[in-house]
Amino acid sequence: MTAEAPVEFTPAPAAPRRARRLMVQGTGSDVGKSLLVAGLARAYARRGLVVQPFKAQNMSNNAAVAGEAEGAASGEIGRAQALQARAAGVPRSVHQNPVLLKPETDVDAQVVLRGRVLGRWPAAGYQALKPRLLPAVLDSLERLSQQADLVLVEGAGCGAEAYLRPQDISNMGLAEAADLPVLLLGDESRGGVSAAAIGHHALWSASERARVAGLVVNKFRGDPAIFTPAATQITAATGWPLLGLVRWFDGAARLPQEDSLALDAAAQQRARGGSLVVAVLRTPRLANADDLDPLAAEPGVTLRWVQPGEPIPREAAVVVLAGSKATRADLEHVFAQGWQHDLHAHVRHGGHVVGLCAGFQMLGRAVHDPEGLEGEPGSTPGLGLLDIETTITADKRLLDLDALDAASGLRVRGYEMHMGRSTGAGLARPWLRLDEGGGARAEGAVSADGRVMGSYVHGLFAADGWRRRWLDSLGAVGTGVDYEARVEALLDAYAAQLEADLDLDALLALAR
Repeated sequence: MTAEAPVEFTPAPAAPRRARRLMVQGTGSDVGKSLLVAGLARAYARRGLVVQPFKAQNMSNNAAVAGEAEGAASGEIGRAQALQARAAGVPRSVHQNPVLLKPETDVDAQVVLRGRVLGRWPAAGYQALKPRLLPAVLDSLERLSQQADLVLVEGAGCGAEAYLRPQDISNMGLAEAADLPVLLLGDESRGGVSAAAIGHHALWSASERARVAGLVVNKFRGDPAIFTPAATQITAATGWPLLGLVRWFDGAARLPQEDSLALDAAAQQRARGGSLVVAVLRTPRLANADDLDPLAAEPGVTLRWVQPGEPIPREAAVVVLAGSKATRADLEHVFAQGWQHDLHAHVRHGGHVVGLCAGFQMLGRAVHDPEGLEGEPGSTPGLGLLDIETTITADKRLLDLDALDAASGLRVRGYEMHMGRSTGAGLARPWLRLDEGGGARAEGAVSADGRVMGSYVHGLFAADGWRRRWLDSLGAVGTGVDYEARVEALLDAYAAQLEADLDLDALLALAR
């Protein structure tokens, strides 16, 4: 498909708009927009409102399966919108994130429209495509507005990137097209809030400035009175009132992360002295890293991210290769770091290796991409730790999973989201035998010595009973976290904090 081709979608049936809408734009990336929307969604849902989250365009390789996909039962959205839907207590829908960009290199990305892959575009080509996506974006926003009392709209990155404004569909371009009031969110933890707010005012047009209802300052530490001169300066320069200071929330790092900046920061905070060391290889196109969050939550586990240039730590009991948006490119990165030697030595010395989705594919003998779906056509030798080969195919498997592992009798919940099919003798020794109600099926593979295992199932470790059994088999001490209950408790705690830090009645009154 070219950037000039029409973008086809099914418009929503005509119906009156029910919801009020409020948009949160940020002074930069990772200022806390996603978490603030999740917390507000939980807070307003607890008040009895039907809340829908919405983000027109998200760039992330961390995705979740969602319903209502164009022409199919299921599609994919960003993990942040999945968490926001959970916070709001509503089903995940592709309309909550109609455009998802999944970077494959530094200059191009796979474009997912309303849950289904539209194609692959270089950055310049995508800028030309964006205006053709706006009608579908507005239609998705309208669909949600017909179903809810309140739609919380999240912007993307920095709200005032002037060079992106002519093709913008996610910040002021969307706000003007959909007539949205805007909250500007700044991050006090990194400094520069005054300059950022005043700079946004300078860069926005008069009509854009008029959409801003006020400023919210996030991640604040210390005495609020100290910020009074800054608030006075900002209001004098912009006319925007300070609508509240949101205190630093310690639980943020323990919630699923989406942004790679947040992921790396959270990884440092999560390291601790558990008896079982699990090392995760930090590859450039890492995807669905929240698969590891339940392991990081365990007091008996120390999760370590192995950065490029670092060897795999000898004390690691388990090494994990996680998902990837560019399997062959990340596999080549593994070889470039020399990690293949560490992995083979690790197994020889009694260690375990786990591959999840693309990581599972990397453990085989080779990964083939004859059509060039994730890069240049060709094949890349694998790590040779499992007797399988994988061919990347155009059809993408998207499936929510709720099944019993017949081998253990324990429930497994998760999802599959992958391109490619694996074959080979290694599949005769599956890691899981899933009973999904219509009969059992084998899933994944385990090496003959039982030390190397892989699966296409994301979210596997979030199943508390199954995870505990697996960790027990590795000799971990102090396991037993109820991971899903912990996520719910964190969302409740953050919503309660927002009730204290902000005037939620006043914010709701700003929505229209």
